[in-house]
Amino acid sequence: MSKAEILAELPKLKAEERRQIYQRLCELQEQDLLKGAGPSEEEKKLLDAALAEYEKDRDKGRPWREVIGELRARRAS
Repeated sequence: MSKAEILAELPKLKAEERRQIYQRLCELQEQDLLKGAGPSEEEKKLLDAALAEYEKDRDKGRPWREVIGELRARRAS
């Protein structure tokens, strides 16, 4: 089956079937990254833009541990 055929069939699938396909694609992407495949050119541009934004104002963000702790505390309440 060609890529064009696959893309044409996707809208015909039920939401759960598309979710399963999306999950599998994510797993394959993760495997590629673990094998050393780097980000795409588009992903590199997004990462560079995010880094540039962060470097403009480093006080804008919060450490991930702080954020996850806050989320866990909310969940426990």
